[in-house]
Amino acid sequence: MKNIVTIVGARPQFIKAAPLGMALAKVENFRHRLIHTGQHFDANMSEIFFKELGIQAPEFNLGINGKTHGVLTGRILEALDEILPQLKADMVIIYGDTDSTLAGCLSAVKMHIPVAHVEAGLRSFNRKMPEEINRVLVDHASDILLCPSVEAMSNLEKEGIISKAHIVGDVMYDMCLMASQKAGNISTILEELELKQNNYSLATIHRAENTESKETLEAVISFLKEAARNKPIILPLHPRTRIAAERFGVSLAGLTTIDPVGYFDMIQLLQHANILYTDSGGLQKESFFLQIPCVTLRGETEWVETIKAGYNRLWQTPEFLPRQKIAPYGDGHAAAKIVEVIKHTL
Repeated sequence: MKNIVTIVGARPQFIKAAPLGMALAKVENFRHRLIHTGQHFDANMSEIFFKELGIQAPEFNLGINGKTHGVLTGRILEALDEILPQLKADMVIIYGDTDSTLAGCLSAVKMHIPVAHVEAGLRSFNRKMPEEINRVLVDHASDILLCPSVEAMSNLEKEGIISKAHIVGDVMYDMCLMASQKAGNISTILEELELKQNNYSLATIHRAENTESKETLEAVISFLKEAARNKPIILPLHPRTRIAAERFGVSLAGLTTIDPVGYFDMIQLLQHANILYTDSGGLQKESFFLQIPCVTLRGETEWVETIKAGYNRLWQTPEFLPRQKIAPYGDGHAAAKIVEVIKHTL
């Protein structure tokens, strides 16, 4: 029996873990265990995703959240150093680029437990972003690099670590395909908010670069308020953004703010919006999957393919590029391909 341990801590990781968890459950002689670091602790940012997506209950919920990068990473690392030996982990799976990802990788590799990094090879080339530092460190330390796209594979080739990399496609695409078909039957968010298709815009803000200073938050909110003159903007309000707005005295008047929503509600809102404004990496992709134009509220993006395809642009870039038909994120069977790589490795 092989013990496969998944470490998650944030909304995008819950979504990525769902299809892979389903695929791992079908493998004989694999026991899949889940650790939730608690990095996203709000019930609307955490518990609802486990319930909606049918993700197995975490064997451990560390409840570690709300700290500085150093404290958060250190406390998760300390906790995992005790837990992973208890679980007799034969492999650890980590996702994306959060502090939970970095801590999970460091704990495992120092105990010589093989690490598989899902969503490897992404680069924004901005080392001021904590997520970028996490991506680079994790890719170089991990044993298996599972790339969502050719572009990601190319980045790893330039860094000399392509020998341990595999193009498998994107597990978020797996999930989005399923959710977009089910959301209309599950979600009632449009009725609750009295929204009509293509008659509103959707926005999210949560990254540190947009919330850590009054000037940057004001600039983003002003941009959204200007856009809201054309169509109302629905803004599910991330706890970090709400706290920052209150601390800096930045008014959100002019935007329709709502509590954070679950996955099916978000997919329903997204697929019927006329445009998305976001600093989220995951939502940039989901908007591309659903062919909804996206304006990224950052100075760069790790999802450069979506820019090239003409479905995404940076907020300070005036125009979208001409649209191209590309399918850079696989065929909707990334989870099954990842399982095959893991089986071969073990």
